[in-house]
Amino acid sequence: MKLLIVEDEESLNKVLVKVLRKLGYTTDSVFDGEEALDLYFENNYDLVILDLNLPKFDGMEVLRVIREDNAELPVLILSARSEIYDKIQGLDEGANDYLTKPFHFDELTARVRALLRRNFQMSGTKIEIGDVVLDMATKTFTVGGNSVILSKKEYGVLAYLMLRKGETVSAQKLIESVWESDTEEMEKSFYVHISTLRRKLPKDFIKNVRGQGYYVG
Repeated sequence: MKLLIVEDEESLNKVLVKVLRKLGYTTDSVFDGEEALDLYFENNYDLVILDLNLPKFDGMEVLRVIREDNAELPVLILSARSEIYDKIQGLDEGANDYLTKPFHFDELTARVRALLRRNFQMSGTKIEIGDVVLDMATKTFTVGGNSVILSKKEYGVLAYLMLRKGETVSAQKLIESVWESDTEEMEKSFYVHISTLRRKLPKDFIKNVRGQGYYVG
């Protein structure tokens, strides 16, 4: 998944990039509001981490522009502004979450996972790849026009991969997003579910890149 980090404090920006890339996220990072909007309109992001005190364009201005263009993109505000008014204003302008500096990086990454999960679960679109059709509004699944029953976890894995057609997704990322955990027991459960799911799909619909993950399309 691709994240945009907008933070003008260089040392913090670098640490955010390092922490999030280590967890498997693709990141772009910028240091002011103008650069943020330039990159936003050039790329497709799954989440934006946004500081408020930015040069050129204030974070609130950046947030308003993003919300005018995209009502669904998750935005997590990072700010030294700890007053309740600032938090309310940020949430009223369309932010999905607000984290006050200083913060613990474990809390930041937990909130990132939660926002990405929530956005994934709220998606309500029909996705078609070849003969495979997934209707996320009704949570129904067909192959060649024939309905196929999926378990809740199988549905979650397939929907996640189809939403990211062509993108290789690691097993760990699938486990975190669908199981909401990455314990050893969840890992065992994942491999059972991916095996049964693949048997319900056309041959080689879900492809495996050894050591990297899975993709469709």
